[in-house]
Amino acid sequence: MTIKVLLADDQAMIRRGLRLILEDQPDITVVGEAEDGAEAIAMARRLRPDVCLVDIRMPKLDGIEVTRALAGPKAADPMRVIVVTTFDLDEYVYGALRGGAAGFVLKDAGPALLIEAVRAAYNGEALVSPSVTLRLLKHLNESQAMPRGGAARSSELSGRALEVVRAIARGRTNQEIAAELFISLSTVKSHLSGIQTKLGVRNRTEIAVWAWENRVVESTSE
Repeated sequence: MTIKVLLADDQAMIRRGLRLILEDQPDITVVGEAEDGAEAIAMARRLRPDVCLVDIRMPKLDGIEVTRALAGPKAADPMRVIVVTTFDLDEYVYGALRGGAAGFVLKDAGPALLIEAVRAAYNGEALVSPSVTLRLLKHLNESQAMPRGGAARSSELSGRALEVVRAIARGRTNQEIAAELFISLSTVKSHLSGIQTKLGVRNRTEIAVWAWENRVVESTSE
């Protein structure tokens, strides 16, 4: 099945480069290009792509606003949005993930990671550039701020469920989690469903944000 992708970036050269990378894959096609945030929302709602690749800094509406509109809590029919940006700033990462993004990828991360992020989003998973994930984990582990409700909610999760949470926070896909924990893919998905219910979150990206904010990830060495 072909994965339909919408590109949103105010630079035509960037859009052209992304299109070349993605359409070099037999299972991915670009169905539209938007040069500002407002156009991105309109095109996404009209074309209903499987995945939207959205830049952070765009005219009219920025990538965070676009993400909230298409994938946020108030979106009637949430879509899969990946933020692709040059700007490796924590405020952008958190803004995107809290807004409902299914991924956060730096433009210099390389074609392979971009393609993997698109496929992960299409499959209902999430991918954040490893360098971003590790920096956030390090920052949160070193922070002196008290976790917000982490202890109480962590106690509601089984040991295996917490292992799944930690793996998600490190950017692992369902298949990678299954291999690491020696469990089936269906068991991973079952854990995900239970974790979302107990934490009151909507998707695996919000699970990762919860893990970072509540410092349940044990190590930044991976």
